[in-house]
Amino acid sequence: MKNLSISTFVLLVLLLAAASLEARLQSCNPSGKIRGINPPPGQCNRENNSDCCKVGKLYTTYKCSPPISGSTKAVLTINSFQKGGDGGGPSECDNKYHSDDTPVVALSTGWYSGGSRCLNNIKISGNGKSVVAMVVDECDSTMGCDEDHDYQPPCPNNIVDASKAVWEALGVSEDNWGNLDITWSDA
Repeated sequence: MKNLSISTFVLLVLLLAAASLEARLQSCNPSGKIRGINPPPGQCNRENNSDCCKVGKLYTTYKCSPPISGSTKAVLTINSFQKGGDGGGPSECDNKYHSDDTPVVALSTGWYSGGSRCLNNIKISGNGKSVVAMVVDECDSTMGCDEDHDYQPPCPNNIVDASKAVWEALGVSEDNWGNLDITWSDA
């Protein structure tokens, strides 16, 4: 009887651990779609080869991002946080613009987490190097193709949108700026 109780206990612990792991590994599912509109002339900033919405195209939206670990996989993109840059208006965290020479980032909506990471640092690793950057904005995964989002599509759910300073610190040649597989963690 004693062995049965221990066996039952071990089985219960294993089942709970498996259920917990499964919950953590669940993917982030799309939350909807946005239909693209044609931006008014000169209203979509193409700096850094930014995409402009295409009329009629459906863009996937997300309210979540993949689960965060000690080394979360993401895609690094490039953004200008300066006034007049392709980032649009001032950063959400502090309502300010930031120099391209400062290592700052915007995170996809789920990782931005309603601003809970605002003005905190994250560590970004890629291209064999690492850099610490401050979170100053959200890369909106829920909305896009409108004036508030510079007529750009919604951000994918796995983006760390970085200033030029981050790309330079990672030693990526300017010809290759745009998309880079990275990992990141809270610093």
